[in-house]
Amino acid sequence: MANITKKVSWSSRADDSNATGEGTPLLNGSEQLGYSRQQSGGSISQIGRVSTVNMDEEITSEEDSLKGRPKEITHNEKLLSLKYESLDYDNSENQLFLEEERRMSYLGFRCLEISRWVVCGLIGFLTGLIACFIDIMVEQLTGLKYYVVKENIEKFTAGGGLSISLILWAVLNSAFVMVGAIIVAFFEPIAGGSGIPQIKCYLNGVKIPRVVRLKTLLVKVAGVICSVAGGLVVGKEGPMIHSGAVVAAGVSQGRSTSLKRDFKIFEYFRRDTEKRDFVSAGAAAGVSAAFGAPVGGVLFSLEEAASYWNQMLTWRIFFASMISTFTLNFFLSVYNKNPGELSNPGLINFGSFDRNSSSEYNLYEIPLFIGMGAIGGLLGALFNALNYWLTIFRIRYIHRPCLQVMEAMLVAAVTATVSFIMIYFSNACQPLDVVQGEDYPLQLYCDDGEYNSMATTFFNRPEKSVQNLFHNPPGSYHPLTLGVFTITYFFLACWTYGLAVSAGVFIPSLLIGAAWGRLIGIMLPTLSSTNSTGQIWADPGKYALIGAAAQLGGIVRMTLSLTVILIEATGNVTYGLPLMLVLMTAKIVGDYFEEGLYDIHIKLQSVPFVHSEAPPTSHWLTAREVMSSPVTSFNRVERVGTIVDLLSNTSTNHNGFPVVVSNANGEEPAKLCGLILRSQLIVLLKHKVFVELARSKLTRRKLQLKDFRDAYPRFPPIQSIHVSQDERECMMDLTEFMNPTPYTVPQETSLPRVYKLFRALGLRHLVVVDDSNRVVGLVTRKDLARYHLGKHGLEELQLAQT
Repeated sequence: MANITKKVSWSSRADDSNATGEGTPLLNGSEQLGYSRQQSGGSISQIGRVSTVNMDEEITSEEDSLKGRPKEITHNEKLLSLKYESLDYDNSENQLFLEEERRMSYLGFRCLEISRWVVCGLIGFLTGLIACFIDIMVEQLTGLKYYVVKENIEKFTAGGGLSISLILWAVLNSAFVMVGAIIVAFFEPIAGGSGIPQIKCYLNGVKIPRVVRLKTLLVKVAGVICSVAGGLVVGKEGPMIHSGAVVAAGVSQGRSTSLKRDFKIFEYFRRDTEKRDFVSAGAAAGVSAAFGAPVGGVLFSLEEAASYWNQMLTWRIFFASMISTFTLNFFLSVYNKNPGELSNPGLINFGSFDRNSSSEYNLYEIPLFIGMGAIGGLLGALFNALNYWLTIFRIRYIHRPCLQVMEAMLVAAVTATVSFIMIYFSNACQPLDVVQGEDYPLQLYCDDGEYNSMATTFFNRPEKSVQNLFHNPPGSYHPLTLGVFTITYFFLACWTYGLAVSAGVFIPSLLIGAAWGRLIGIMLPTLSSTNSTGQIWADPGKYALIGAAAQLGGIVRMTLSLTVILIEATGNVTYGLPLMLVLMTAKIVGDYFEEGLYDIHIKLQSVPFVHSEAPPTSHWLTAREVMSSPVTSFNRVERVGTIVDLLSNTSTNHNGFPVVVSNANGEEPAKLCGLILRSQLIVLLKHKVFVELARSKLTRRKLQLKDFRDAYPRFPPIQSIHVSQDERECMMDLTEFMNPTPYTVPQETSLPRVYKLFRALGLRHLVVVDDSNRVVGLVTRKDLARYHLGKHGLEELQLAQT
């Protein structure tokens, strides 16, 4: 492993001599934990190859003198956090599981399948209700703010004193954002941002703490309402995806662990494998509710979110997406007092493009569209790079909740100030009859019967502004207005994403792209030499659509799903080919310079994310070189005290243990016979499933799978299990509860093959054995995720206690 690049260094906040990482225990480096073996009738060995970097060192006396200064949290993207655990997406086929499956009749399996469809329907229905609630609340609060500010502006326009209107606008925005930031920063930080990176990690098999809790859902919904009403450059689509995922995780379990209510339904689905599939459906339902795009929601879940898929899951997810869209449309139509007409396709309605000659495209425009895709890729890479360094700054210096709230309020005030200044100096006056049904017209210094289009762009909800850029007739926007708006909105969106508020990036990206795309559409007729060509290019709306797709594709790097989402949201399949070409170009160009925005934030959080393929240059590595060894193992019949001591050892905190068996005379080394999880051992200790008790009359009823499902997902800590001194001397038979057929690989298996097996099956542990079926190591998620292709070839990330 000599040709693997190892680069780990960070600056110490107290001692510059440590900047090179001297004295720091590195992975496979200078310091290894000791190999220990305890004799208790069996063999137990402790993992000793993987050592860690401890980021929580004690403060020295020299550091103590710097307490008065602002603290800096050191961060290095070459580290992989040990705080993230894996989910068990591989079913443990022990005797209890197999007995239950064999007892179940064909009718029982059909009932389970029907239950899955029912759960997906409930997920879609509840997600649609949440989307409807968010839309109504945002509309009411935005309208209230608009009328208050408009009345104040009209009062001071003629007589002067517009600075008071500016202060009022900034205060209102800051007040809304303050509420949204406080509930996120102080009560549920995981509810910040869009939530898409977290859900993507969850579906990949990473256990993100509190990501699908009821409290997270409540804070997410309230936070996104405050963020949008507060005028931040944000969207609702990301939080809707996260909200749908939380709904799915809760509904599918038939109970609420937060409310301590068990409805005694859907008990069969209380395991990570089933919950994962429902969370995929919830994410798709969120997309469908946001854009009115059921097919796009399915493709988004497939392309961007889920790491595991099957054919039946596709139809169930589509069903959930359809129910979500229908529910939203129905209740919005009732709210709008028009229950007979379902005219709202989603929270984000871009309207339908008219099928006329000006809105269609010609083949000679394809190269121009591809060029716009390249521009979107470049701008997306710039956006991601700026946001990356801004996030690094936030991690180091703005990590306290009070500072996070202050930053969010500052951004809200700056956004209001910049918007007001642009409106004040803008002469973009348009006749009111040009735009039918304008929601928030503001006259300001325009003549009677006219409105300021710049003011409308900032006062409108972002999705309404996108719709106007798509469909307003030529002449509705001045080129200078669009140019200044694009630049300003670009940097405001980059600054806003990553604040401690619930916010998405889809709509801001679409709005930025629609602005510069429409600008290109306006400029093209002026460059044409003939009236006929100018007539063909007369509709700038189609260039706004292409620009919006290019900008969003350049930031998030979505292709197929985004194409279908935009087609469904605009109601026109004509632009399917150009949109696909534009998004592919934006992805190729953007990937050349920088990763996608969600991948960047996953990496910044040091999450052990397992990608779809192993690094291209990793074939020379084998399982023996990447595995953790030696391995902590248990005998088939193990002493209770030994199990308790090992589970209580905070320095290891292992979650999977091979079970081995020796021959009668004990001359040959023990061989693998199964695998058992920490959560299973805790349940066994809690119910005191000991051999001595089973032989006596003190034995309880036979343990069933229901006992494990009742403890899922918040298994009690080992510290809460009381074991007396006499019970420590008892023995525990693991035969009935261990998985007797765990997945194994020979130690000479190449890393790409190990990677493919681990990723495709959703494993948490992969046992490495020798030719005699003896355990030589264990491959976990972190063992694979620490290898990635960097600028200097194959690099090995270091494991850190962050």
